[in-house]
Amino acid sequence: MDTPATMTVTNTLAGSEPGDARDRAPQDPPVRPNGPPPARPRAVPEALLRGARGLCPACGAGRLFSSYLKVSPYCPDCDEELYHHRADDAPPYATILLVGHIVVPLMVLVEEVYRPEVWVHLVLWLPLTLALCLTLLPPLKGMLVNLQWALRMHGFDPQSPEREGPPDGVVPVVRAVRPIR
Repeated sequence: MDTPATMTVTNTLAGSEPGDARDRAPQDPPVRPNGPPPARPRAVPEALLRGARGLCPACGAGRLFSSYLKVSPYCPDCDEELYHHRADDAPPYATILLVGHIVVPLMVLVEEVYRPEVWVHLVLWLPLTLALCLTLLPPLKGMLVNLQWALRMHGFDPQSPEREGPPDGVVPVVRAVRPIR
C-alpha cells in the first residue's frame, strides 16, 4: 500500500462519477517543512486600479512614477521594490491598439457623414491621436507594472530565480524591524 507521501491522484475526464477527484475542491500544495512560508495572494483588480491611477501596487499611497513614464525603483511610502518590472514594449502596443480602436471608427464615421477635405482630417485626427496616446500611456504602463507585481512576475517574487539586485546607482532600502516586546 502506498504511503500518503507517494500516493498520486488521477483524474478521468470521460465517465467520471460524482465525488471523483475533479469534483473536489483543489487542495493547497503542501508546505515544505524547512522552506519559506507560502506567499499571500495579491489582489489583481486592486493592483490594476492602483496602476491606472499611478499608485504603488502594495500600499496604494506612494507614486509609481518618478517622472512621466519612469517607474520609481522603490515606493516612497512603503519602500516596496518596483525596479523588477519589465514593461518594455507592451504599454505602447496597448496604447496604439486602444487609440486605434477609438480614432479609426470616428474617422470613418466623419468621412462617411460629412466628406471633409483632407486638411480637416489632419487637423482633427492628428492632435486627437497624439493627445489620446500621451494621456493613456502612463495609466496603461502603471497597470502593466502593477499586474506584474500582483502576479509576482519578473523578480517581484522573493523566491524567484529571476530576482536581481537593484540597478546601478540605486541605493537599496533597508527596512527597520521593530523589536518584539
